[in-house]
Amino acid sequence: MGAENHTSVTEFILLGLSSHRKTQIMLFLVILIIYLVTVLGNLVIILLVQVDSRLHTPMYFFLTNLSGLEICYVTSTVPQMLAHLLTGNGSISFTRCAAQMYITLSLGCTECILLGAMAYDRYLAICTPLLYAGAMNRGRQWQLASVSWSGGFLIALIDVISTLQHPFCGTNRINHFCCEVPMLLKLACGNTHFTEFAIFVVAAVILLVPLSIILTSYGLILTSVLQMKSAAGRSKAFSTCASHLLVVTLFYGTIITIYMKPQSSTSGDFDKQMAVFYIVVTPLLNPIIYTLRNKDVHAAVAKVLRRRGSKQMVKL
Repeated sequence: MGAENHTSVTEFILLGLSSHRKTQIMLFLVILIIYLVTVLGNLVIILLVQVDSRLHTPMYFFLTNLSGLEICYVTSTVPQMLAHLLTGNGSISFTRCAAQMYITLSLGCTECILLGAMAYDRYLAICTPLLYAGAMNRGRQWQLASVSWSGGFLIALIDVISTLQHPFCGTNRINHFCCEVPMLLKLACGNTHFTEFAIFVVAAVILLVPLSIILTSYGLILTSVLQMKSAAGRSKAFSTCASHLLVVTLFYGTIITIYMKPQSSTSGDFDKQMAVFYIVVTPLLNPIIYTLRNKDVHAAVAKVLRRRGSKQMVKL
């Protein structure tokens, strides 16, 4: 009987951000521009790191991973959201919904671990500069990146399997613009208390463990920076770490609000608003935050522009 109920729902209806046609068109244009700028901004960071040898450092290796992750993250949800806004039709098959839920959650978990690895990298660079080159060699960088990606996809699998084991025999209308575990779990039949608890525990581990590493790393960094005699050194260290902390605050603040609250206390509209922030807005802000006051990136951009200008002069 459970299997029959499970298969009785073959598609879901995503209610989206608005049911008003004019608002949908306006949101389509705004989100399309944000999506294109997000992809372009993160691509620029990846290309700059590849072409400028001065950026072949552990910090920019991890930043390249973060930029690639952000491109995948927005692409897993935003194109579908744009299609639904343009057509006014929010239907999505059960299989596509499950796949989107897994991919989006996997990338989100990967980002949690990756931000922790980036904080650890900054700790080694600032607090143990003499040991940094050996401690964060190329092999260690790939190890941390591999753990971040594989760990994120494995941990997400627990939540998705736990959610999809429930039958879906009632309404198929999801008050959201994409498929996420908390939203889908609200539509499940039967007792979901144990699953909610399991998801809460997994969320606590994947959020709080990297967050504790980040807070510990930056606590030690702050202590080390305050002991620096060079004002220029303190300024550079603060500038580098401030951008990372801002990204961490934006990402973790919104994610914790969604995944570490009791499901019964969440409002669908509030969840959608928070999701817009961490799915659409944060990936846009990341390349801006990391490059706005970054002199190394500014120098890399100037170098690329000079090289292009020189080639044009040769052609003339």
